[in-house]
Amino acid sequence: MQYKMLVLDMDDTLLTDDHKISDLNKKVILEAQAKGVYVVLASGRPTIAMTSYAKELELDVNDSYIISFNGAIVSTAKDDLILFEQKLTVEQIHALYDYSVKMKTDIITYLDDQIISETDSEYIDVEKEITGMVHHKVSDFKNYVDRPAVKCILLQDPEYLKPLEEDLKNLMPHLSVSMSKPFFLEAAQQGIDKAASIKFLADKLGIHQSEIIAVGNAGNDLTMIEYAGLGVWVDNVTPELRDKADLIVASNNNDGVAEVVTRYILN
Repeated sequence: MQYKMLVLDMDDTLLTDDHKISDLNKKVILEAQAKGVYVVLASGRPTIAMTSYAKELELDVNDSYIISFNGAIVSTAKDDLILFEQKLTVEQIHALYDYSVKMKTDIITYLDDQIISETDSEYIDVEKEITGMVHHKVSDFKNYVDRPAVKCILLQDPEYLKPLEEDLKNLMPHLSVSMSKPFFLEAAQQGIDKAASIKFLADKLGIHQSEIIAVGNAGNDLTMIEYAGLGVWVDNVTPELRDKADLIVASNNNDGVAEVVTRYILN
């Protein structure tokens, strides 16, 4: 099979634990692009927290794409042109806030390239560190969030948060709900996930589903792993998902991305 698109989750997949792209991963990704393969970054991160990595990998030079906010936005790496965008309504965001209060979790959303919340927490600090975005703490979340936003994240201790995933899916079946980290429960508009946005790009580029490799590690990657012609987990995948991919490669800290690129694209 000649693969034409490589889709990479970022945190805990492409990136090492210190949020860097290893030299080997970078080398083989550049080589893949030289062979004409589209390399697409697909992350739960906001677009602004992905662009520097896209440029480091020369996605802009190679006219490739960024899938951000778990698929809610698809944009060009070259000029940040938004090709697709789907937001939560204000009413949906407020309902998620009410649920978070009831279930005693923190909640964040994103407006004006800032993280918005009423609270501080160690998990919000993780999002600040990952994205490099400013955290704007407000006194009244529902009053401040008066326009649509792309997604919300509920944050809490992993053991407490995980059971809420199914509860929220059942309570709000009109939303797309998934775990991106054990302490991040993400909610976006119905039908929004990484697979749907990959299909949008593939249709645009005339690439068949079978010609796509997707690599990830967590629940919010599952749809793209199942959609791709070759779905790949890195070894640090969330344990209960290990049997859901076609292949498992080395961990994010051991150049797992380079392993799959070398085996299935360069060779």
